[in-house]
Amino acid sequence: MNILHGWKGLADADRGAAVALGNFDGVHLGHQRVIADAANAGTKLAVPLGVISFEPHARTHFQPDAAPFRLMAPSQLARTVAAVGAKKLYMLPFGSEMASLSDHGFVRDVLVAGLGVRHVAVGFDVTFGKGRTGDPHSMQRYGDAYGFSVSVASALVVDGEKISSSAIREFLHLGRPDKAAVLLGRPFAIEGVVEKGRQLGRKLGFPTANVPLGDYVVPRFGVYVTRTRLRDGRQLGGVANIGINPTTGTVAPRLEVWLFEFSENIYGETIETELLEFLRPEEHFSTTDAMGLQIHQDALNARRILGP
Repeated sequence: MNILHGWKGLADADRGAAVALGNFDGVHLGHQRVIADAANAGTKLAVPLGVISFEPHARTHFQPDAAPFRLMAPSQLARTVAAVGAKKLYMLPFGSEMASLSDHGFVRDVLVAGLGVRHVAVGFDVTFGKGRTGDPHSMQRYGDAYGFSVSVASALVVDGEKISSSAIREFLHLGRPDKAAVLLGRPFAIEGVVEKGRQLGRKLGFPTANVPLGDYVVPRFGVYVTRTRLRDGRQLGGVANIGINPTTGTVAPRLEVWLFEFSENIYGETIETELLEFLRPEEHFSTTDAMGLQIHQDALNARRILGP
């Protein structure tokens, strides 16, 4: 898959795709329906599948002081859309230039003149252009005017819940990664570089890999059953705490994951940890020994859930 970071001066080989348009934060089941519509159109038109997203997220541009909210890092988005067949990922820069484009200007300058789109797939609630004045109906009108076809995916409901990034964030805030996974179509996962901490866990018998949450939405503070993918592709079960570590000294919210049957040095490496099940809220213990006893019990519970 080719990843492109702009829309100007593209080679002919990078133009002319059937594209799915959206922010695609999380690439949840609803987003996947939009991408599938683009893929179907691409097959009929004999053109490649492309996905258009924006980096940074428009919300970051307009609300720079907002709380972290991302469900997915750009690298995770790239892997996910590649896995469903995308040949081109347009990670368009969202800054003052993009924000100033009217809905017509966005279609004319970015989609048509820049990307040369043959088809545009959108969701039922898509908005685009300055002031979010563009919508699915206007995209269809622009398609008729500029000669590209348009498809609009309807809302998708799973287990009575309309799928949206907002609903997924709410489940994570509530400590329900299992519910979030239903809407995502896979577990929510935090990717980041392992940082060196005080190594207190190692001294207490549970060495942890510490990863800052960065721009990710902050799930409910507490202990989770996890599965972690290492750089070499290995996947390891574990148990993790997400929180501020009130017992041993408050820190910025982070993930601290104990990887079972693993003792290698992975400082500086990028790992990806899936949250599978919530075990308990984060606690303040009177002593580190009491904390250690509870974490070993958490590990037993996690191993039981993970199975052999």
